[in-house]
Amino acid sequence: MNKKLLFIRYKINDGIADGGVINSQTNLNIVEDILGTEQVDEYAIHDISKRTFIDKLKGIFPFLKGMFYGINTEKLNELHFLSQNYDIIFIDRSIFGIIAKYLKKNDYKGKIITFFHNFEPTYFKDKISSLNLLKPIIINCVRKNELWSCQYSDIVIALNKRDDKLIQTHYNRSADVLIPVSFKDKYTPSEAQKQRPFENPPLCLFLGTNFPANTEGLLWFVKEVLPHVNIRLQIVGKGMEKIKSQLPNDNKIELYGSVPDSKEFLENADIMILPIFKGSGMKVKTCEAMMYGKHIIGSTETFEGYDVDFEKIGALANTKEEFIEAIKKYSSGNCLKFNAYSRNFFLGNHSEEANKEKFETILKI
Repeated sequence: MNKKLLFIRYKINDGIADGGVINSQTNLNIVEDILGTEQVDEYAIHDISKRTFIDKLKGIFPFLKGMFYGINTEKLNELHFLSQNYDIIFIDRSIFGIIAKYLKKNDYKGKIITFFHNFEPTYFKDKISSLNLLKPIIINCVRKNELWSCQYSDIVIALNKRDDKLIQTHYNRSADVLIPVSFKDKYTPSEAQKQRPFENPPLCLFLGTNFPANTEGLLWFVKEVLPHVNIRLQIVGKGMEKIKSQLPNDNKIELYGSVPDSKEFLENADIMILPIFKGSGMKVKTCEAMMYGKHIIGSTETFEGYDVDFEKIGALANTKEEFIEAIKKYSSGNCLKFNAYSRNFFLGNHSEEANKEKFETILKI
C-alpha cells in the first residue's frame, strides 16, 4: 500500500501521557505499521510544553473564529500547503474539524479521515468549570468543529455505539466504522507474577488524571465506600497530588499523584477501583488495567464500550452497596493478583493487533 499519510494530532510533551494521548499514539503506531513509517508524517497541532503566556493571549483571537487548541490561520495555510504531498490526511481529534473544512474548501483531492476520541461537547461540559464565563462559547466552538468534521471528512471513526448515536443525533451523520480504544501491548507477565496472591488487606488502585469526572468519583468512593471496607487504597495519576487537602487523614489512603511510570503500581495492585459516573468515549485506564491482567471493579461508565463478562473481570458496581459487596467478596477469598480473563480479553479485543484489520480496511478505501 504505497500511500502517503499526514497524521495530525493534539500532543502534550510533559512526560505524562493522559488517556487521549495514549490512544492517539496507538492510532499512529497502527497506521505506521500498515503503511510503513517512511510513508507517514506527524504534525502536532498543540504542544502545551512549548506554549508561552504570549502564545495563550494570541490564541484568543483565532478562538473567536472556531480555531482553538493551537489552530490559527498560519497553521491552516501551512497544512494546506503540506496536504498536497499526501494521499490521506488523518485528523486525530474531532475538535480539529476546521482543518477538514479548510482543506476541502481549498480543493484538497485526497482522503480525510477523522477520529472521534469522544463526543467532545460532553467531554468539555465535564471538564470546564461552570464558573468559567466562557464555557458556553467554548462548547459552541467544539460543536462547530465536530459538525465540520462530519461534513468535510470522507471517513469518520468513533469509539463505540454510544458516541456514534450522539454523532447521528447532533450532526446527522453516522460513523463509518467503530474502532474501540486499543493499546500497544507492553506487558509480558512472568510466571511468578501470575502466581502472586492477594495482599491482606487487599491493595486497591485508583489510576486516573485529575479530571473532574475522575476526582468526583474518587472522592465519592473515599467518603461512601472506604470507611466500610478493609483495604489499602493507592491513588496514582497526573495532577492527583492537588486533591490532597480534599482527602481525609486516613492511613488506608496512599496518595502518589503524578508518576513517570505506573507499571509498578499496576503490577502490585490486587484490584483496580474505577468509580466513574460520567463521561464520553471510553476509559483508557480500563484498557490499561486489562493489559496488566487486573481485576476491575467499576461503574457502567468505566466499562462503556467494553463487552466484558463482569463476574470474570471483577464486578459492575454503581452504588455504595455494590462497591462494598464486590470488595468484600474479593477480600474473603484466596485470589491471585493476575486475572487471566482480563488479560486475554485485552489481547483479543483491545490490543493494536486486534484493531489493525479495521484500520487496514479504511486505509484501502
